[in-house]
Amino acid sequence: METTVKLYSLPYRSVKTYMAASLFALGNIVLPQLFHLMPQGGVTWLPIYFFTLVGAYKYGWKTGLLVAVLSPLVNSALFGMPAATGLPAILLKSVLLALIAGYAASYFKRASFGLLLGVVLAYQAVGTLGEWVMKGDFWLAAQDFRIGIPGILLQVFGGWLFINRVIRK
Repeated sequence: METTVKLYSLPYRSVKTYMAASLFALGNIVLPQLFHLMPQGGVTWLPIYFFTLVGAYKYGWKTGLLVAVLSPLVNSALFGMPAATGLPAILLKSVLLALIAGYAASYFKRASFGLLLGVVLAYQAVGTLGEWVMKGDFWLAAQDFRIGIPGILLQVFGGWLFINRVIRK
């Protein structure tokens, strides 16, 4: 299902870039706190990536990159989650997500379920390989595919809904 949606590619010298990135980073700070209220909420629902996907897809990779780096660092500093030992893998996946989502939005100029699924699977697959290299444990690196399927679905369907319905213009 596709709808007409306005997608942007904001430059770093635009105030709008930093305003959008701040709002999406705030979302990536609040949403994980809500999901961490339930047992295994973070690893199941992968909330730290949600607004990175939305921000990068809607406003471009530069906005997404700011959100991707800022969100995990602020969450870790303020709440200890993600733990400092998990930050490299989460930052890797967040940056990959921002770059892939920004590229897909720029190239395809639409936000469909299929495209968002492709973006999410791409960053997860490449990120899992990177995490495997970092940690030396494939089973641990594949955690998002083993436990995080609800989070992957949330990113695809919730991301589509947010991009196409909530912040459409």
